[in-house]
Amino acid sequence: MSDHALPSAIARPSTDASAAARAAMVARLEKAGDLHPGPVREALLALPREELMPQAYVRRSRPDEKPPRWDLLEWANEADREELLGVLYSGDGVAIQHAGEPLVDRMPGPRTGGPMTSMASTVGMTANLLEELGLRPGHRVLDVGTGAGMTAAVACRICGDAGVVTLDRDRHITTAARSRLNDLGYQPTVVTGAGEAGWPQRGPYDRVFVSYAVPRVPSAWMEQLAPGGRALVNVSSTSPSWPGLAVITRSPRGLVEGELRPVELGHRPGHGFERIHISRDFLDRIEAGTDGRATRSRQAPPEDDARGLWLALAFLRPGLVRNWGAEHLMVGAPGCGSWLSARPDAGRGWAVTVYGPRDIWGEIQSIAAHWRAAGEPSVYRLHLDGDDHQWVSVGAGTADLSWSLPNTDSTRAEEVR
Repeated sequence: MSDHALPSAIARPSTDASAAARAAMVARLEKAGDLHPGPVREALLALPREELMPQAYVRRSRPDEKPPRWDLLEWANEADREELLGVLYSGDGVAIQHAGEPLVDRMPGPRTGGPMTSMASTVGMTANLLEELGLRPGHRVLDVGTGAGMTAAVACRICGDAGVVTLDRDRHITTAARSRLNDLGYQPTVVTGAGEAGWPQRGPYDRVFVSYAVPRVPSAWMEQLAPGGRALVNVSSTSPSWPGLAVITRSPRGLVEGELRPVELGHRPGHGFERIHISRDFLDRIEAGTDGRATRSRQAPPEDDARGLWLALAFLRPGLVRNWGAEHLMVGAPGCGSWLSARPDAGRGWAVTVYGPRDIWGEIQSIAAHWRAAGEPSVYRLHLDGDDHQWVSVGAGTADLSWSLPNTDSTRAEEVR
């Protein structure tokens, strides 16, 4: 299929409201700097998200309400359309699957309890990554983590569907995606299987896009990368607060190289990779400050945009989670109940309150000193010696800043209730 020739299903007239919503979403992405003129922009303007996500969930309960309550909206129901358009084209993540349910022939309406088990990622993050991937006509693309099929649809439109493989471990996800992509006129290879194994039958691939976070890079993704190819993967610690993006390339001579960058937003963890988080009860204890030890410091906490430092902290001092909703620095360690609160005081210093066995303030300042000695890096070298040994480094000698990635693809985390 030519990347210039739209299939008839895409070319058919969409509703005026849908076209306007797509144009408004694209304009917001451009204004935010997440999207630029080019094939990804044209794909997002052309692809009707309601065709790939004809049903989506909207939460009706408060964030801390248990059990959570959701409504499943449906495009076929005219009364739902305006609200569904708002959900699909807001740019936010979209919940598409509840508790592992089938996505085809399900009844709309309320749901109570249970987790959301599949989400379409935020559009700005996806657009940014797709632009960096540099998709071109004729590229062979491996899309790991099918979800709603939006990434696969963009790859099909730009590269042609003959070379696109989209892979997900959930057969309900792949069944729905295959049908909906076909309805749009696209026929990529849709595979049900473990994402970490890739799909060597159609490789090697010029581009690999992974839509979930992993603790280390599975060797199959590197082995299936073609010379001159590129892969983008979120590689993160168990903390959701400071994600990293691995950019992996294979040279024309076959040498695999990687770098790890701190990023503001990252994908959700993949199967078996659990993130820690701060429960509502734990957050209430931090905000109350009960039994905390108050001190005053002339030393300020690192700036939020020193992301290279915070990424190093996430790996070198694991178990920490930041509360981004607080107006000042608030970090908790759910595994042991330690926490830190730091805010500017009237004397141009910092009022610091700590609690628990971990000295989180000291840990932050210690890693900050190492990061400054290493030259305040914003990019790290990612060493990829297969599954057995993967590590991150920058600098040398006394200025060395490095850490190993966990020697497993499955990481579990504990939470303090």
